[in-house]
Formats: sequence, structure tokens, C-alpha cells
Amino acid sequence: MKICVYCASSNKVAEKYFGVAEILGSQMAKEGHTLVYGGGSMGLMGRIADVMLANGGHVRGVMPRFMDQVEWSHKRISEMVLVEDMHERKKLLVEGVDAVVALPGGCGTLEELSEVITLKRLGKFTKPIIILNLDGFYDPLQLLLDRMVEERFMRPEHQRMYTFVERAEDIIPAIKSAPVWDVDAIAFAAV
Repeated sequence: MKICVYCASSNKVAEKYFGVAEILGSQMAKEGHTLVYGGGSMGLMGRIADVMLANGGHVRGVMPRFMDQVEWSHKRISEMVLVEDMHERKKLLVEGVDAVVALPGGCGTLEELSEVITLKRLGKFTKPIIILNLDGFYDPLQLLLDRMVEERFMRPEHQRMYTFVERAEDIIPAIKSAPVWDVDAIAFAAV
């Protein structure tokens, strides 16, 4: 599988977040999966890429040129795709992947996750979306998404677009057991 992982580039986050990046990277490499990610060398981005490489995994980074110019890119990954802007990056991150995983992260991770959920609602992306809710990190997001359904901004069926898990070890099994999503989801995208 090709798995897109959204995650943070900060080196200042708690060690527990680096730990889940290591667990996921190790599992992905051992199972022969490809990591598709933002191409960074720092934070959780750098850690998951390093673990994948150390375990013989294939890593594909997608990074805007302006970030590469300030030397944010990982220099040792298997493949780096440089793009013109963030919009193109987001498009290429999910193109041809078998799943999307969101680890804890900042506004960039949240923005990428929001876009892929929207694409899934419209049937433009149909693969599993797994959100790692380590120690309740994404509890506010889960509450907000539930509130959107309660207040009829989304349908109850839309809650099947994503899966929240609490442990890194549960990510790959959640991908494999995620409900199938219909390419014709646009037929029920409106409430």
C-alpha cells in the first residue's frame, strides 16, 4: 500500500509524538508499504521518514520549492517531488494512495486533513482516512465533526468517512478494515 501520512514538522513536540511516528514507520516498512508525506526532515516528518529508511522502506516526499529553498527537505529519502505551491502538494500527496493517516500536528496537518475529508464527502477521494487520537489530541475535532452531524451540516453517513484510533499499532488494521466509500458519494454529499 501507499500510505499518505500528515504530520508535524516541529522538533519541539513531546517525545510521545515521535514515538508514534516511529511505531507507524516501522510497521509500514516491515509490511512493505510506501510512505507518501510532505518531504520534511524535521519533527514527526523527519522521524517517520528516517525509521522507514532504516527499515528498508520506500519514502516519497512532496514539497513546494519555497520550502526546499530554505532547506526543509529530507535529503536521503527515496524520491522527492518538488512542486510550485501548497495546493499542488496536497493534490499529489493523495494522488494514487491507498489511505491517509493523520498523526497529531499543527494547522498544516489540520488543513490537509480537512481537505481530504471534504474530497471524500464529494466522492473525489474514496480511500480510508485514519486519525490518530493519541491521548485525546483530536477529541475537539471528533466533537466538532459529531456536532456537524447533530446540527445537520453533514449526514450521519458521513461519519463513516474517517476512523479515529488511539494507538499507532491500530492504524494499519484500521486501514484494512475501513468501510468502502462510494465514488458516487456526491449523490448524498448535500444534507
